[in-house]
Amino acid sequence: MARIPQLQMTGISLTFGGDPVFSDLDLVVQPGDRVALVGRNGSGKSTLMKVMAGLVEADAGTIVVPPGRSVGYMEQDPKMEGFATLGEFAASGLEPGEMYKVERAGEGLKFDPDRPVETASGGERRRAALAKLMAEAPDLMLLDEPTNHLDIEAIGWLEGELKATRTAYVLISHDRAFLRALTRATLWIDRGQVRRQEKGFEAFEEWRDKIWDDEDQQRHKLNRLIKSESRWAVEGISARRKRNMGRVRALHDLKAQRSSQIKRQGTAEFALDSAPKSGRKVIEAEGLTKAYGDKQIVRNFSLKVQRGDRIAFVGPNGTGKTTLLKMLLGQEAPDEGTVKLGTSLELALFDQARDQLNPDMSLWDNLTSDPEMGVSGKADQVMVRGNPKHVVGYLKEFLFDESQARAPVRSLSGGEKARLLLAKLMARQSNLLVLDEPTNDLDVETLDLLQELLDNYDGTVLLVSHDRDFLDRVATQTIAMEGNGQAVAYAGGWSDYQIQRAPDAAPAAEKDKVSKSSKPKQEAKPKAGLSFTEKHRLEALPGELERLEKEIGKLEQLMADPELFTREPVKFKKATEALVERQEKLAAAEEEWLELEEKAEAG
Repeated sequence: MARIPQLQMTGISLTFGGDPVFSDLDLVVQPGDRVALVGRNGSGKSTLMKVMAGLVEADAGTIVVPPGRSVGYMEQDPKMEGFATLGEFAASGLEPGEMYKVERAGEGLKFDPDRPVETASGGERRRAALAKLMAEAPDLMLLDEPTNHLDIEAIGWLEGELKATRTAYVLISHDRAFLRALTRATLWIDRGQVRRQEKGFEAFEEWRDKIWDDEDQQRHKLNRLIKSESRWAVEGISARRKRNMGRVRALHDLKAQRSSQIKRQGTAEFALDSAPKSGRKVIEAEGLTKAYGDKQIVRNFSLKVQRGDRIAFVGPNGTGKTTLLKMLLGQEAPDEGTVKLGTSLELALFDQARDQLNPDMSLWDNLTSDPEMGVSGKADQVMVRGNPKHVVGYLKEFLFDESQARAPVRSLSGGEKARLLLAKLMARQSNLLVLDEPTNDLDVETLDLLQELLDNYDGTVLLVSHDRDFLDRVATQTIAMEGNGQAVAYAGGWSDYQIQRAPDAAPAAEKDKVSKSSKPKQEAKPKAGLSFTEKHRLEALPGELERLEKEIGKLEQLMADPELFTREPVKFKKATEALVERQEKLAAAEEEWLELEEKAEAG
């Protein structure tokens, strides 16, 4: 017996006055489906979800929700006019006596149902909207970035609820670990086309890369055919004009086919140059203690941060991660203890609230103004690590169109605001990078690029994040804020931290990573073999070595020109500096690879 779908879309097309967001789309969501909806920022994921929810009307096509079936959508910016409290809003679609469902969801998602709407933050409003959806339990849930503004504990609760539910859902998220754990099928929006694979997100990247490889091969074959036919046209058309006009028309058709192909969106051209190196000792904190009334943030906490460290701060919201970070940076005084900052530090800060962006100013003015330096923002160029670049050209490197340059920042999506802040941040030189929730709203490809950038950054990184996969990829040390003033340092990223704090609960394959002794958890560090982060680094190093060798080869080839110094002295100087830098990085990477190989063999 055929199953009745929860939702069916047929021939859906939508444009916003330009290229189609999607055209002639057919889509079916069956009972029990657990679908990841993925695509680049701006590809139309949220728009498609709003069409599915009936909030955006398509230009053409039909949407059918069978009688008796319900579709629920988690609003990004919920409208709460007319409701006194978050709980009143969250319970508005429930039967009398079902408030307990909201209270249960509120406990798991960490929002207070009694919080007045007028004083609630954007994150609290989003959590209330998510609690409302979870309490209503429709037949199909449409979840757009549900993990934003959730701490790791709340993400774990939501993950458990979605694993246990029988409700179908479609899920947009940047959190790889969340998507891998929950999805069984994948919808991919790419250049107006929606593809479906009956495998979860775990298989997405391999599938995507295979499709792109096939496209590149077809494009290569088409270009070769056009080149061959064009040569024929030039050499022989005059002698065979009447007999071969069909072939000429075919050549025009081939060129039209190539022109009609939609080019894939590239990746943002991230680059993050370090300022002159800081001292080897970046931060030394001794005996830090801080409390606000009865709430203890940290007690007797000590930490040494060395140049090149990547330190992550994790823990539930409200445990004091940001406060501890401010103390370590000398921006807030501890009640007890001391903090010594190293020499020659140049700080760059990526803040979660995007406060460095003025929402009423244009992208252009945000990039070219600097209130601290008294710069007004009226220039045509932006200084990028000491070199002038035209504003529009620099924005294009971060995937913004020229038409967006004069638009106000408030018109941007969350992912676009994150990219703009990265552009502003990366225009500066720095040797100490502080990232407060940098992964929110970024697509998978941009997250990969950000991770690669941090791998190659010569300075020191302090990171606050709830993205478990990103923590595993980046962090070399994790500071866990465990409540009641306990801040404990663990080697490695999120997975390493989980193993070390509860080795008995770890899978058998992972228990070998940690000591089996009964010493306290602060000392239960890996004795042999590689941590998760080290394994990832060892796998990445061969590619990095190959890239550095290629760059060195290109620079050496450039400098082999005996006239370069006389003809272009500035270019010669930059090439010389770049060559020395690449050679130093190559030597360091080779040494790191040897050390990790030896450690792996010893383990």
